[in-house]
Amino acid sequence: MKTYPVRRLAFYIALMITMISLIFIFIISFSGAPFFVNLLLFVVFFVVQYFAFVFILRKYINEKIEPIYKVIRDKPVRSGSKAGRGSGNIIADVRKDVEEWAKNQAEEITRLKDLERYRKEFVGNVSHELKTPIFNIQGYILTLMEGGLDDPKINKLYLKRTEKSIDRMISIVEDLESITKLESGELKLRMESFDLVRLVDDVFEMELMMANERKIKLLIDRPNRAVTVRADKKRIMEVMTNLVANGIKYGKRNGFVKVSFYDLKDTVMVEVMDNGIGVEKKDLPRIFERFYRADKSRSREQGGTGLGLSIVKHIIEAHKQTINVKSVVDEGTTFTFTLEKAK
Repeated sequence: MKTYPVRRLAFYIALMITMISLIFIFIISFSGAPFFVNLLLFVVFFVVQYFAFVFILRKYINEKIEPIYKVIRDKPVRSGSKAGRGSGNIIADVRKDVEEWAKNQAEEITRLKDLERYRKEFVGNVSHELKTPIFNIQGYILTLMEGGLDDPKINKLYLKRTEKSIDRMISIVEDLESITKLESGELKLRMESFDLVRLVDDVFEMELMMANERKIKLLIDRPNRAVTVRADKKRIMEVMTNLVANGIKYGKRNGFVKVSFYDLKDTVMVEVMDNGIGVEKKDLPRIFERFYRADKSRSREQGGTGLGLSIVKHIIEAHKQTINVKSVVDEGTTFTFTLEKAK
C-alpha cells in the first residue's frame, strides 16, 4: 500500500468523506422514499463508512509500524498480525513497546560501555604487571653484558634477580591461563571428599613462616568433628591459600587470621577473617576483578600477581557455590564462601 504524508492523507480522507456525503444527500433528496427507508440508508451508509475507514487506517498504520516492530522485536512481525495487539489501543501498545525497547537498548549500551572500560583497564593492568619484571630482566642482562658477568660480586646476584623476575612473569601468565580455563569451562574439576579442617591445617603450615615474619597469629575455630566436603581438593587448597595469604599480607602486626566453619544443612560455610587494614566500601564491588588493587602502592609492595581473588571467585563459582566479602577500614576483612557437604 502506498503511504502518504499526514497532511496529504488527511486531505484525501476529508475529500472522500465530503464526496460520499454529497452523493448520499443527493440520493436521499431525489429518491422520494419514506422516512424509515432514508433512516435505514443512513445507518447502512454510516456502518459502511465506519468499517471502510477502520480498514484503511489500520492497514496504513500497520504498514508504518511493522518495520519498527521488526527492529524492536526479537522476531519479525508475522504476516497478517496486528502490530500492538494487546490492549486494543494500537498506538498506546506501540508506544509502550517502543519505550520498553528504548529502555533495554539504553541498559545494553551502559553494559557495553562498562565492559569496554573494564577491557581497557584490564589491558592496562596486564601491561603494567608484565612491564616491571621485563624492565628488570633487561636491566640485569645489560649490566651483565657490559662487564658484570666477569664480576663475581654481581654476576650471581643479578642472575638470581633475573630468575625472580622470570618467575613473576610465569606466575602472572599461569594465573591468567587458570582464569581463562575456569571461565571457558576447559578446566575440569576433580571432585572428591576430604576433610576441610585438615586442608586448612596444611595451608597454615605452608604460610606459617610469612605469618611469623609479620607477627600474625593463624587461628582455627576447630569444630568437634571432621568437616567433610565434596569438591576439587587442589582448587580449594588454592582458594584457602589465597585468602589466608591475603589476610597475612594486609594484616596488622600482632593481628590474626581466623578460619571458622558453619553447618548450613546441605553446605558448609567457610569464614576467613582478619583484623587488618580493611577495604573501603567503594572498592568492595570490584575486589574480585583481575589486577584490581584497592591500595595500588601498598599492594605492589606486598607482592603477588593481583589475580588471587579473581581466581578464588572463579573456583568457587565453578563449584556452583558463592563467595562474599565484607570489610571495614582499619578493622579487618571477612570472606565467606560455601561448599557442598560430602554425602
